[in-house]
Amino acid sequence: MTRHAFPVRGSREIYRGRVMAVRADEVEMPGGRVATREILEHPGAVAIAALDADGRLAVIHQYRHPVRRRLAELPAGLLDVAGEDPAATAARELAEEAGLAASEWSVLLDLVPSPGFSDESVRAYLARGLSEVPRPDLGDDEESELELSWVPVEEAVRSVLAGEIVNAVSAAAVLAVHAVLSGVARPRPVDSPWPDRPTAFASAAS
Repeated sequence: MTRHAFPVRGSREIYRGRVMAVRADEVEMPGGRVATREILEHPGAVAIAALDADGRLAVIHQYRHPVRRRLAELPAGLLDVAGEDPAATAARELAEEAGLAASEWSVLLDLVPSPGFSDESVRAYLARGLSEVPRPDLGDDEESELELSWVPVEEAVRSVLAGEIVNAVSAAAVLAVHAVLSGVARPRPVDSPWPDRPTAFASAAS
């Protein structure tokens, strides 16, 4: 049986902002009907599960305006520097948000948080061999009030299941770290392929 390819018959941009864009694609369905699919274009992002020698994760607390409260999250950031390797972005974000550097990096997991309407993909890294580094001035926006805490992995898992860590990428990464430490899975090399890394938003900006 031949699988339908869902060809795009037309596309138009609805909105373009600093960190996202919205477009409407006219997509041919299997029966021949053409349907409109609105897509949020995202630059892509990275997250970092920074694990210390005592089995604790670096967790930040940051205000998130869409949900109007501070969330417990892993350090993370957008791929918003043209040409920057995602692993380098992860190292930069770890330094900026947590004041940490890592000597051991691996890929923990890749996620597409909302594939029904967005091309967003996030790569979560496992960072080990941690050391403190100076944090840069984060200005006066939400990041200026970041708070860092160290949470044992087991406690972080309980927080995910209790609905206390609700950031989807952070929750998935916490559970993945637990799987790695339990011997259920192994992380991948830092240069592993990332087939779902989004390109549309960056391509339009270049």
